[in-house]
Amino acid sequence: MESSLDFWFSIAIWVASAYTALCVLFYFAQDLFFFRPERLPHWFTYQYPFPFSEVNFDMEDGGVVNALHFRVPNSKGVVFYIKGNSRSIKGWGKFAKDFVGKGYDFFILDFRGFGKSRGRRTEDILYADLQQVYKWLAAQYGETRIVLYGRSLGSGLATRVASWNSPRMLILDCPYYSFLYHITRYGFLLPIRRLLRYHIRTDLFIKKVQCPVFILHGRKDRLIPYRQSEMLRRLVPGNIRLIPIEGAGHNNLPDFPEYHDLLYDILHEETIVEAQRA
Repeated sequence: MESSLDFWFSIAIWVASAYTALCVLFYFAQDLFFFRPERLPHWFTYQYPFPFSEVNFDMEDGGVVNALHFRVPNSKGVVFYIKGNSRSIKGWGKFAKDFVGKGYDFFILDFRGFGKSRGRRTEDILYADLQQVYKWLAAQYGETRIVLYGRSLGSGLATRVASWNSPRMLILDCPYYSFLYHITRYGFLLPIRRLLRYHIRTDLFIKKVQCPVFILHGRKDRLIPYRQSEMLRRLVPGNIRLIPIEGAGHNNLPDFPEYHDLLYDILHEETIVEAQRA
């Protein structure tokens, strides 16, 4: 009897130790799980077929944020594109063509630790960096000519910035209900709320956004399911236009002509957008 109790006690100790180790690993390594940066040397030269300039922002804490600013003659405004969690603007800059071809300037930056951007990265630092850059753009364009565009991870960040300011509109590309909600779906066995250092509560931020909100989401998105966009829309049904892209997944919206047609209509405020509200 005693040996049996010792056996189960040993098993319980082993399970508890393994669970604790898993929690510790998740807490300290979550940046490696959530961010997949591509680092670039400071001397790297960007090359694109459209006119652009490279901009660096020196932050008060010593961090540096590197960005690209694409311009077109007589632009209708600027799209502040907040990208996803992988690679650098070396590759993401290709999306400029989707917007400069529609008459808009295009602005994109790398988060700290990505590309040429340097410095410590936290959720609050991400918000602060984006807000500082937004104010810089507002000084050049005026808020009414800024379109905030958040893609995947960037959707929650863009919503946070929109909740603090008054841009012309907010476009969310395959957004999550909240980063906390999304990660909890995968790590439900862990005390995620206590361990997670990036909560990014899109669900709370979007309630404070005053500008029009458009959501484009692939029906076959398996990384961030379409229903998360439906959940967001239900929070503010009078201000959010949810437009599904049939057959699209998470990373291929630009492969669908429908996406470009809808994006053109949204950016030019065509009446077809109103027909898509339902």
